[in-house]
Amino acid sequence: MSTFGTSNEDNAHLSRSDSKAVRRRSLALLGSLIRPVRVRFWLTLAMVVLSQATRVAGPAIIAFGIDHALPALQAGSNGPLVLAGALYLAAAVATAALTALYVTSTARLSQAMLLDLRLRVFRHTQRLSLEFHEKYTSGRIIARQTSDLEALRELLDSGVSSLASGLLFMVFTAITVFALDWRSGLIMLAAGIPMFFLARWYQKHSQIAFRESRVVSARLIVHFVETMTGIRAVKAFRKEKENAQRYGELSEDYRRVTVRSINLNGIFQPGLVLIGNVCVAVVLLFGGFRVLGGDLAVGVLLALILSTKRFFQPVDQMAMFYNSFQSAQAALEKVSGLLEEVPTVRPPKNPVPLPHARGEIAFRDVEFGYGAGTVVVPRLNLHIPAGQTVALVGQTGAGKSTLAKLIARFYDVTSGSLTLDGVELRDLDGAELRRAVVMVTQEAFLFSGSVADNIALGRPGASRGEIEAAARAVGAHEFIAALPEGYDTDVNKRGGRVSAGQRQLISFARAFLAAPAVLILDEATSSLDIPSERLVQAGLSSLLAGTGTEARSARTAIIIAHRLSTVESADRVLVIHDGKVVEDGTPAELISSGGRFAALHGAWRESLV
Repeated sequence: MSTFGTSNEDNAHLSRSDSKAVRRRSLALLGSLIRPVRVRFWLTLAMVVLSQATRVAGPAIIAFGIDHALPALQAGSNGPLVLAGALYLAAAVATAALTALYVTSTARLSQAMLLDLRLRVFRHTQRLSLEFHEKYTSGRIIARQTSDLEALRELLDSGVSSLASGLLFMVFTAITVFALDWRSGLIMLAAGIPMFFLARWYQKHSQIAFRESRVVSARLIVHFVETMTGIRAVKAFRKEKENAQRYGELSEDYRRVTVRSINLNGIFQPGLVLIGNVCVAVVLLFGGFRVLGGDLAVGVLLALILSTKRFFQPVDQMAMFYNSFQSAQAALEKVSGLLEEVPTVRPPKNPVPLPHARGEIAFRDVEFGYGAGTVVVPRLNLHIPAGQTVALVGQTGAGKSTLAKLIARFYDVTSGSLTLDGVELRDLDGAELRRAVVMVTQEAFLFSGSVADNIALGRPGASRGEIEAAARAVGAHEFIAALPEGYDTDVNKRGGRVSAGQRQLISFARAFLAAPAVLILDEATSSLDIPSERLVQAGLSSLLAGTGTEARSARTAIIIAHRLSTVESADRVLVIHDGKVVEDGTPAELISSGGRFAALHGAWRESLV
């Protein structure tokens, strides 16, 4: 089991044991892709075998025509010549037809496998826990879906069929040569010895080179994605020159490893051609003396020369596609490594239903640490009754967001018990948990589509009236109605047509439409100006109190905020420090007690003066 893109995945120089394990993992993935289309796979393979068998028959038919059909024609019998011509024509037609069939069948086969793999990568990446996504950069995930799958596409579309057909052609040609003259067959077999060592040398060095190429390619994509994603920060801090320099360095690394691969091929391919030409020359010289001595027929010599020359023809093509094979093998290793990642937050084997969640939360002896790191939440016991609005305050890094992520089950507690309405979060069905607990984060992400579509994410299938009611509840209706197409306005990528505060209001409307039992606001008002924040506070108060457009019993709210204006409406304040609750009470009680919250409140009041 790999762990969040470990060094093994991105290390181009794997140990022998690691390399074998990675190869087994990659082959297992390839086998799982072939399994659903195995019937077409075997039919395609049969067509490849037959097409190469008919292709190598040509020289043998020519030998028969020269040594038997022509003497028979001189003796007055044209039957053998007609037979030789008909066989040669039939072999040519069969080769063309079978080649066309296996090429088209290979294309369909590869596209079916790639579709399966592409969907598998996407679905698996979505299923992985938040812990994985916080460590595995988005650029690397994009590289898996783009450059790596593209490398596999190039191989599967034409590379595999070319490699297979070339190898089979060489095998069948060798059999034909041995059948015609075993001595010439031994010469050709002897030529295979230096060819084998040359291929092994190329395989060893090119495998390293192509692994490095995939790693550098991923780094290049990561840098590009991060630069374009954070373009506002790049512009604000004038990082264009520095980023361009870094991109140039990565591009130079990519050029270097690519040139290294080309140089290896520049030795491998001419070496194969040289071995082939020397072999043909030796067969011609050896066979020529035997023809002069009457030990070998002219037609057989011609067939041997044609077969020997044709034996090495696929080598150039196979060498070219071997590059694709090495690149695709490296890509398959990366993709299989991603698919091997296991979610740390796993669905329950026997999910417990919770159709009518009330929102009661209980921490009992809870401890939590990120991965194998230090414990960030020591032993915690905390009870939040249903319908209570709780504010979590404290310094940055105190553990407020960590508690919120545990309640939303973005992470599982390391030890202890965390329950919703008396049911362990680990035992709750994922869909019911997502309906019961909704979290609004500081990043108000909007997907491409209309404003209405983005709000409806909170409850797919909601009517336009319900969507507009949710927007009114948070004070978003007026600015949405003022957009060019109102609720049908396309927000484009990342909400480009609306401001940061407006995006946050839309995300509030989305959460309110979901009508959860537990609403978590993690710095959710930080993007809002004072008027917008007051509008949200009014809408928030009405919904939490069970009034407004979607009347229901008061829901539990967990509010994390540095702005203490957001905290004043809370029923209860928890001051968090080093993952511990150091103060617990109403805002008024904590202010009067003169503790940490009183100091924070005093500093906030002074900032308003």
